[in-house]
Amino acid sequence: MAEGLGYQMVAIAVRSEARTRSYVAVDSVQASAGADDTGSWELGTDLPARALGFRIQRYGARKHRDLFTARQRRVLSTLAEVAAEVAVDAQRDAEASGRLPDDEAPLRDGGAGPRAFGEAILTYLALAVSQLTRYSSVLSPWNTTNQNVAQAFGRQSLPMIWDFAEANLLDGPLEYSTAVEWVASALNGAPIPRPGTSVTVESGDATQLEWPVGSAISTDPPYYDNIGYADLADFFYVWLRPTLQGTFPALFATVLTPKDAELIAEPSRFAGNRQAADYHFESGLRTVFAAVRKAARPDVPITIYYAFKQAEDVGDDGSGSKSLISSTGWETMLQGLIDAGIAVLGTWPMRTERATRMVARDTNALASSIVLVCRPRTADSGITTRRDFVQLLKQELPSALKTLQAGNIAPVDLAQASIGPGMAVFSTFSKVLEPDGTPMRVRTALAIINQTLDQVLTEQEGEFDADTRWAIAWYEQFGLGESSFGTAETLSKAKPGSTDAPMI
Repeated sequence: MAEGLGYQMVAIAVRSEARTRSYVAVDSVQASAGADDTGSWELGTDLPARALGFRIQRYGARKHRDLFTARQRRVLSTLAEVAAEVAVDAQRDAEASGRLPDDEAPLRDGGAGPRAFGEAILTYLALAVSQLTRYSSVLSPWNTTNQNVAQAFGRQSLPMIWDFAEANLLDGPLEYSTAVEWVASALNGAPIPRPGTSVTVESGDATQLEWPVGSAISTDPPYYDNIGYADLADFFYVWLRPTLQGTFPALFATVLTPKDAELIAEPSRFAGNRQAADYHFESGLRTVFAAVRKAARPDVPITIYYAFKQAEDVGDDGSGSKSLISSTGWETMLQGLIDAGIAVLGTWPMRTERATRMVARDTNALASSIVLVCRPRTADSGITTRRDFVQLLKQELPSALKTLQAGNIAPVDLAQASIGPGMAVFSTFSKVLEPDGTPMRVRTALAIINQTLDQVLTEQEGEFDADTRWAIAWYEQFGLGESSFGTAETLSKAKPGSTDAPMI
């Protein structure tokens, strides 16, 4: 916090002709090369005092410039300036070739002519520089397994690390031309509209957008208080803005990315007030889902992707047995859907998450994203009681569970996927009334669904205790093989069992 930390280069990793790594000592010339950052970009914007996923401020980092060494700033800013020069050359060559139409329209207005051609080249080259920042910061670790530089964003956060690697951006696996190839490969994989058709892409506040009626809607909503998207985006924004502000003035009008309207529950944006942050998220989500309901096509279901555990913890329900406690993220998202008049018809997991991603290593993480299949709730949906809701669950869940199990779903994801048929029962009705006449909340419904799921699994597996059911689920997924403790912990919560129990 006294800003007394510094850097000391300890070694240089060299690749030989045999493609093996050697580590050599550092001399004074190599250590000091590029240490003079004269002419490099200032990057004097402030890091957030507090933000989701940020931990580095506690160690003296105050500005975005603190995320990069002087050498890194100098190389990256030089590459960005060269990209601007290349774009000017590209525009001049396009004018000389006479192959583009004389009609001029800037890229931000659709683009036509040599000017738009040069602006497009500048945009792609700027994106290549932005890609390289992931591998050229003080938060880019050394991958000891593969012996190479790992990117700073192994997960959606910027934690403090105590040793990092500086990639050689002028020669080697992570040189600038490699990043240009990354951008080109993304363009090559992009769909091309049929001749005579056009595609419009808009960026805007989802609570303010005018949704066209008859839209097919598929979305991945923000995860409550899990990721601070805008604060993290500034890592790239501070490099893109100086290069592209002239090309896209509206997009880069602010010094840093806009934060106030971002739909997450971030207390630091409300003077630490958790209730105000929750209200901002919940009210915004209801507004978006209400607009989605009005705009949705009647012949196409609404699909919502959500890679977030719906059962974060296991607690005591008062009877001495364990019960799953739903996460606030899932509860809030589902409550927003139901309040907007949208019914959840089912859920299916999709294997979208890499097992080797950093967040999955030895952690309690999902193997899949969960797709919610939804439709607007019909006008004739009635009211039911808690007792009838529980009875319907007991009737519907066993057959639905067999269908899910037949679909080769990993046991760690079964509890997650089973909320679909459970919420299909709950959201069929406009209200499920508690004994005192108040409407049942989604959190209560999720707890009942999880309890019913556990009862159904208990009946399927006879009189086995929780630890035995855990062992059966493990064997179904891994046989006699090994896996991470995080997977074991997830299974213990999905059953529920306990990883604290002695294992033989």
